[in-house]
Amino acid sequence: MIEDAFPRNLHPYWPKLQEKTRSWLLEKRLMPADKVEKYADGLCYTDLMAGYYIGAPNDVLAAICDYSAWFFVWDDRHDRDVIHRRTASWRRLAVQLHAATEAPELHLDHKDPVVAGFADSVERLYGSLGRSWNARFARHFHVVIDAYDQEFRNRMTGTVPTVDEYIALRRNTFAHWIWLDLLEPTAQHELPSWVRKNEAFARAGLACQDFSAWYNDLCSLPKELAGEELHNLGISLIKHEKISLREAIEEVRRRVEGTIQDFLVAEVEVERLAVATENVGPHGVELATAIRSCIGNMRNWFSSVYWFHHESGRYAVDSWDDRATPPYVCDEQPDQQPDQVGECA
Repeated sequence: MIEDAFPRNLHPYWPKLQEKTRSWLLEKRLMPADKVEKYADGLCYTDLMAGYYIGAPNDVLAAICDYSAWFFVWDDRHDRDVIHRRTASWRRLAVQLHAATEAPELHLDHKDPVVAGFADSVERLYGSLGRSWNARFARHFHVVIDAYDQEFRNRMTGTVPTVDEYIALRRNTFAHWIWLDLLEPTAQHELPSWVRKNEAFARAGLACQDFSAWYNDLCSLPKELAGEELHNLGISLIKHEKISLREAIEEVRRRVEGTIQDFLVAEVEVERLAVATENVGPHGVELATAIRSCIGNMRNWFSSVYWFHHESGRYAVDSWDDRATPPYVCDEQPDQQPDQVGECA
């Protein structure tokens, strides 16, 4: 379905992005040098973003790619903090990320590489559009941090969320609204709220993001079962709907296919919106062009996510020595820091 209906695209800057993000991971000490050398390209993090944000200025796409690579590193750090029950470490990091979201320029030299790397990528993104876009991005990322904190508490207490609870939580841990926000600097145009809140536009955005999150769940289910994870649509279905693993996989696949159909219907309606917008005020054509850029890149999410999960070493569980410990993560205790949860700078 994806291969036929959603042709794959890659931003022409992609070959440079691999080199740039690999160097950035080293510079910011987000991965050990040996793991960057061995795994960074094979993880395909830059492929993923270069397939989403077609048309982005090169510097914007580079910032998005670095932010995305950071996001995966942060996700792995979160997982290791859970596995090793490093509650104080996680809480300190969450507080520091909240602070860096509001003022990244004050955290560029933070002693924790995860905080400093986040601050660097976000400060670059904040230079793309205006203050109102920055504020919206910050609001959305605060929600992401809080959702990760909820996941941390769930895993520490062995709580598997219900299907509805999981879907709501997943939309935040996957950062649905962040990735949709980044469509705008890609289009070099901040969308007015009446476009973002348009029913068809919002439905298309939700469909492409739910597809991405649930397809990820489908492909990462072996990894997450091996690592005793609790947050996966399939795991919630097994636990709370009392169905078998095979039945859960089929249900997740059914929901994934439903998002594709939802998007295809909404996509047609968004094009009608773009046509109508062309005649709205002196900048109507410019806004219509931005709308088409955004819906086009929502479409690109489907192919890029699909190929990422089949090409990235992040999901090659059967090739790992330890199915519960990804070979690309650093499983050591982070550098010791003062044990004050409220320390921000």
